[in-house]
Amino acid sequence: MSILQKSVAMFGGRAPKVIGPTTHAVIDYVVAGTFLFAGVMFWRRNKRAAIGSLACGAATIVNSVFTDYPGGLVPEMSFQTHGRIDAGLAALTATIPSSMGFEEEREARFFESSAIAETIVTALTDFDAVPHRALRSHPEDAWESSA
Repeated sequence: MSILQKSVAMFGGRAPKVIGPTTHAVIDYVVAGTFLFAGVMFWRRNKRAAIGSLACGAATIVNSVFTDYPGGLVPEMSFQTHGRIDAGLAALTATIPSSMGFEEEREARFFESSAIAETIVTALTDFDAVPHRALRSHPEDAWESSA
């Protein structure tokens, strides 16, 4: 994780939570589309960057589809769990260039800036906001409240 991303993550705990579930859902699908588009654009120049970008896009879509928020199609996990996964995906995005061996190439900047943007969105999101539909009981939420 870059120093800039660590700084943004530290700031995030004190940041105002101005992004609600609906806005977050829209941002998620825009991010996923951006990763998928970049994957197609990188394909001829840099297959490793393309595969990394397509994987990030697919992971973002899966996280969104299974979240109980506007835009979620199979609401199997809470918005809070979604937020924890988002934080992990931002960290994963930052490591793609080095783990796939293209950290010195220009495509690496796309992953670095995407990871920072994902971290900022995660930091500004109110994951305690109630999504558009009433949250049903989630096993992971029940475990957390009893712990």
